[in-house]
Amino acid sequence: MAICRTSAAVYGKRVPRLWTDTIEQHRRAVRDATIDATAALVAEHGLNAVTMSGIAEKTGIGRATLYKYFPDVEAVLLAWHERQIATHLAHLVEARDHARSPGERLPAVLRAYAVLAHQRHDPDLTALLHRDEHASRARRHLHGLLCDLLTDDVHAGRIRSDVPVDELAGYCVHALAAAGELRSAAAVRRLVSVTLAGLRP
Repeated sequence: MAICRTSAAVYGKRVPRLWTDTIEQHRRAVRDATIDATAALVAEHGLNAVTMSGIAEKTGIGRATLYKYFPDVEAVLLAWHERQIATHLAHLVEARDHARSPGERLPAVLRAYAVLAHQRHDPDLTALLHRDEHASRARRHLHGLLCDLLTDDVHAGRIRSDVPVDELAGYCVHALAAAGELRSAAAVRRLVSVTLAGLRP
């Protein structure tokens, strides 16, 4: 209690911003380390073999500390998935923005999406994560991004206008989801070419 009174006297009842920023940085570091360790354990041993004890050991923190951040393994995996989604969406936007011309924006985004879809994950992990609200929001964001690109290309005469862009966006997503079953990068490129061919006038 004396320490609390002394701290309040020194800081005038307000903790310095530098101190609160440092604490927040530490919390983010622990959280990120936990997420990274969990992803590594899933990759090494599979989803069903991962435990909170294993995560704590891999991260190098005590289990009591770990439970202050996450209640269970599923919560850690959902946090990892949220971070992955944000990274993937940023990657797609970057692909759009770095296209050499307006006509290359949609192909660039579709190629980037197909490459992401080609990355294989544990089927149990996929089933767990894709029912999450973050995944639903990501799908809506992706759909909106594709609709905007398709609309621009329809107006420019590069994309067929006999099908609503909303349906064309759904066609792109579902067609390129097949990249997850392909065995080579060349096959992924062919899939993108076929998908684009179906969009042309």
